[in-house]
Parts: sequence; structure tokens; C-alpha cells
Amino acid sequence: CCVEARRYGPHDSARRKAYDRFRRRLRRAREDSGLTQVEAAEALGQSQTFVSRCERGERRVDVLELLGFAKLYGKSISYFLKGL
Repeated sequence: CCVEARRYGPHDSARRKAYDRFRRRLRRAREDSGLTQVEAAEALGQSQTFVSRCERGERRVDVLELLGFAKLYGKSISYFLKGL
């Protein structure tokens, strides 16, 4: 309990919730575009594991990767970030 309280600050819960919303949008955008994880990965020059980890929140997405996802899925960057 006490170790957890020291490891995570008061804003971490809000950050996790915001990132959860982001990663759900990332998955929804892929699904809406009709692509599988394998197809998206190939188009991005990445592995299926990369796409899966990004969608599950096991890997953070940097701004250039987000731009690649957005272009591939036909979405604006703001689609992924609005309301976070």
C-alpha cells in the first residue's frame, strides 16, 4: 500500500484513464478502417506485436508513430487526442 502510494502521484490515475481512452481510440480507428493488426503493421513497417502492444497500452506511442497511425487510418491527430 505505502510503496504504491509513493510510486504513483495523485495525477497518475487521471493519466492512466486518459491513456486508456487514447488506446481505445487507436484500436477503434484501426477497426473502423477495416484493417487487421497484421495489415496495419505491414503498412507501418512494424510487427503485429508493435500494433498490439500500442493498442493494449503496453507500449507508449510517440508523436511520429501517432502521425503514421493517423495517416493510415484516415484520421486527424485531434481524433486521438480530443478530450484527454
